[in-house]
Amino acid sequence: MAKKMASQGTPATAALAAAGVSFVLRPYVHDPAATSYGLEAAEVLGIEPARVFKTLMVEVEARLAVAIVPVSGNLDLKSVAAALGAKKAAMADPRAAERRTGYVLGGISPLGQRQPSPTVLDASALAFDAILVSGGRRGLDIELAPTDLVRLTNATVAAIGTTPTAQG
Repeated sequence: MAKKMASQGTPATAALAAAGVSFVLRPYVHDPAATSYGLEAAEVLGIEPARVFKTLMVEVEARLAVAIVPVSGNLDLKSVAAALGAKKAAMADPRAAERRTGYVLGGISPLGQRQPSPTVLDASALAFDAILVSGGRRGLDIELAPTDLVRLTNATVAAIGTTPTAQG
């Protein structure tokens, strides 16, 4: 396992190991043509999309923040703004998100970011014993307890996700 860890190592896995948190690496072969990294991970790994969470960077009052929501839905910008004590939020500039986190789009992990940001986790995560988040690169997810994610990111838990309407 140590060899596998060394080859799969990212700042996110290093942060988990340093904190002594139990986690499982879920690597998969990323298809460069995939348009939704999170849904791709859920499908390839055979895990229900409600348990796989995407990490989104938002801008709230001229500062960046992290929003973590299920890949099966969308982020409610008003709700994340309210959870952070602001009136409105917008999606962050992708390049600013990469600079702030040290990760590339599609591989932004809520853990081990270059500069930690205020974090909000969708409340639906607490319904599961374990959820998956990006491991810090495309094609690598980390499975861990949502309570550990909250503790390590000092996250606020709030209803910030929306469920998609049945469109197929």
